[in-house]
Amino acid sequence: MAKKHSIVAGLDIGTSKVCAVVGEMTDRGVEIIGIGSHPSQGLRKGVVVNIESTVNSIKRAVEEAELMAGCEIHTVFTGLSGNHIKGFNSHGIVAVKNKEVCQRDLDRVIDAARAVAIPTDREVLQILPQDYIIDDQDGIKEPLGMSGVRLEARVHIVTSAVTSAQNIVKCCNRAGLNIGDMVLMPLAAAEAVLSGEERELGVALVDIGSGTTDIAVFHDGTVRHSAVLSVGGNHLTNDIAAGLRTPTADAERIKQRYGLAKASTVSGDQRVEVSSVAGKTAGTVSRHILCEIIEPRMEEIFQLVQREIAKSGYEGSLASGVVMTGGSMLLPGAIETAEQVFGMPARLGSPTHVVGLVDVVSSPIYAAGVGLVLCGMKRQERAFARFRDDRILAKVKHRMSDWLNEFF
Repeated sequence: MAKKHSIVAGLDIGTSKVCAVVGEMTDRGVEIIGIGSHPSQGLRKGVVVNIESTVNSIKRAVEEAELMAGCEIHTVFTGLSGNHIKGFNSHGIVAVKNKEVCQRDLDRVIDAARAVAIPTDREVLQILPQDYIIDDQDGIKEPLGMSGVRLEARVHIVTSAVTSAQNIVKCCNRAGLNIGDMVLMPLAAAEAVLSGEERELGVALVDIGSGTTDIAVFHDGTVRHSAVLSVGGNHLTNDIAAGLRTPTADAERIKQRYGLAKASTVSGDQRVEVSSVAGKTAGTVSRHILCEIIEPRMEEIFQLVQREIAKSGYEGSLASGVVMTGGSMLLPGAIETAEQVFGMPARLGSPTHVVGLVDVVSSPIYAAGVGLVLCGMKRQERAFARFRDDRILAKVKHRMSDWLNEFF
């Protein structure tokens, strides 16, 4: 029998599609029980540009997921992307009051780390602790209960444009949904495709979607760098549409059916049927020419990613290499091209930490959606654990007795 609050819905609002994924906590782990997807027309480069179209896509995707899962969805965990996302590292120091680190000390040191000047048009999306230092002893992951007089924290702070986040919230609310939490997209995808060992050894997660490319660099188990680039699979489609003089919809179809990331892998003189923009009779073009349009753009995207990885300062510390996900990585030869540009191992990342509809979701397309479900499950477990913490009851009793002693 399902426990209370065991069903979580993740909503991946992307540039090309809106995807709703429903998961349930079972004895076997997180089981995916419903998926819904609908083309997205209201976003550009990860940012809402048409609220009505986005609301309609959200409704359609959620209805499909509800029908498959056999439940009603009222609250979703969604992600945020776009080039307005900025991540930076910060540092905070506080004195430990009772010479033993308690939860209040942890809250204070995180507040000290986030006390940086942020423009009024931006807001903090997430604060991700990296590690703690107690009296010059560094590398501490769980400082609670440890003795010391000075506590320091290194954190990674992710900020976003206030209006962009508000528009996502507005679209979900108009679709009749509440937002449980908002997560940075590459961190959601990382939950679904990365292993704990990869995070420890060092890995870069790269999620190449239609409108944006999301990057998160992990080392020693925590996020060290994050970035969002305004390039993605739509740029490949636009290049094909311009190069072959064909409508965008046909260019997308040609890319998915005949596209290769390496032109050298085309065998023989294969021909591709291409329709004209003017509605004239369809002609044919060499598949090699098509791939010569795709390959330079793929290399350019990978070079921009490589620049961001180098900016993080961990380029030489990524023992696990690069994990690539997103629909654009389904092009044959994309992983081989990525390895050549990055100069390190690369693999295709598909959701692996779930059961249930595994055959359906085991694609890079669903990495972010499944990751949002896993993030939602973790948040609910933490909230449940805090509620059941017996020390909270003890603290309340202690404060009540002190208050009564003052008056009686």
